Amino acid sequence: MRVVIAEDQALLREGLVALLAANDIEVVAQAEDGEGLLRIVAGHKPDVAIVDVRLPPTFTDEGVRAAIEARERHPGTGVLILSQYVEPVYTAELLAAGSAGVGYLLKERVGDVPAFVDAVRRVAAGGTALDREVVAQVMSASRRGPGDPLAALSPREEEVLALMAEGRTNAAIARALVVTQGAVEKHVTSIFSKLDLPASDDDHRRVLAVLAFMRAAG
Repeated sequence: MRVVIAEDQALLREGLVALLAANDIEVVAQAEDGEGLLRIVAGHKPDVAIVDVRLPPTFTDEGVRAAIEARERHPGTGVLILSQYVEPVYTAELLAAGSAGVGYLLKERVGDVPAFVDAVRRVAAGGTALDREVVAQVMSASRRGPGDPLAALSPREEEVLALMAEGRTNAAIARALVVTQGAVEKHVTSIFSKLDLPASDDDHRRVLAVLAFMRAAG
């Protein structure tokens, strides 16, 4: 797996490089700003770009804007956003920008090395890895109106979809909810049906379902 990193804090950037290298993940290039990210993605065609939301010069949303542009130019590139804050709207924009993997984690999660490395690998494989705080914020949003497709989901289906957004497999969802994997599969099938996601590659449908979930944050 080949990774690029866009992070203005040198200490964190080098820490990420060392952490990933220790887990057999190659960091092929680094950048300190959005323009640098676009250059290294174009030059190295990485599997995943790990990007800080706030980059120079204004430290607002340069990182995520550059990540969205990078996905538009190179749709096969997964993007894992690191942020100090929960801003789920960015994740929805990234999901809408293409079908490749997307992750959004708080920077403090990097300390949980196995979970962080697993998130990088899931994003590289085209899946999602959303921070549980992002998911919790979406779930605590005001109840949706009848025009929203998520309004048709049962409370249990909402729970399953929230765990899907975190990037969990059906088996992991079953363990979290203390139900059988077969029960989870039935819920997932029902979610796809209620969200009008026709039969295709299941991983792709999971991403589309998560996109619908993230749009609820808006």
